[in-house]
Amino acid sequence: MDMKIELVAIPVTDVDRAKSFYVDQVGFNADHDYVLSPELRFVQLTPPGSACSIVLGVGITEMAPGSQKGLQMVIEDADAALAELSGRGVECSGVDEQDWGRFVYFADPDGNTWSLQQMPPR
Repeated sequence: MDMKIELVAIPVTDVDRAKSFYVDQVGFNADHDYVLSPELRFVQLTPPGSACSIVLGVGITEMAPGSQKGLQMVIEDADAALAELSGRGVECSGVDEQDWGRFVYFADPDGNTWSLQQMPPR
């Protein structure tokens, strides 16, 4: 039986600010933005090359804004990712060198945290 993660909820306080951060600064694709009612807005964003998307909006999750911690994406080049994100105004850590990969960390405006991992050579 295959099981694929397709969508992860990101709890935010300001949907438009979060959408702008993820699309304009981090570089995610804006897939959908539907307002179904005053109590339900569905915004789906996808990192380039990813089969899994994030969803943010109104009425999407009961998690407190900023409580989604440690989301991880695999990247090809940590130095390039750091340069690109920093150039777009995203506050990032430096490259963290570990035996199991090279990492760059950042948080969205609400404090949800992300790590980008460059896998070690095989």
